[in-house]
Amino acid sequence: MIKKLYSLLKKIVISAFILYGYNLIVTPLNLIIPINIITILLLTLFGIPALFALIIILIVIF
Repeated sequence: MIKKLYSLLKKIVISAFILYGYNLIVTPLNLIIPINIITILLLTLFGIPALFALIIILIVIF
């Protein structure tokens, strides 16, 4: 049980860092994805493909 909780916490932290790193890289292009609970959970559950989906959604809508 503790291993699963540790693994989930690790995925959440890594997802937050991935999103933060992405935001640092694309700040000049103004394609920032906000860091909130929904985006962190999407990245935690689906991984890097969710980041690509969020980028596509951001480009299409805005």
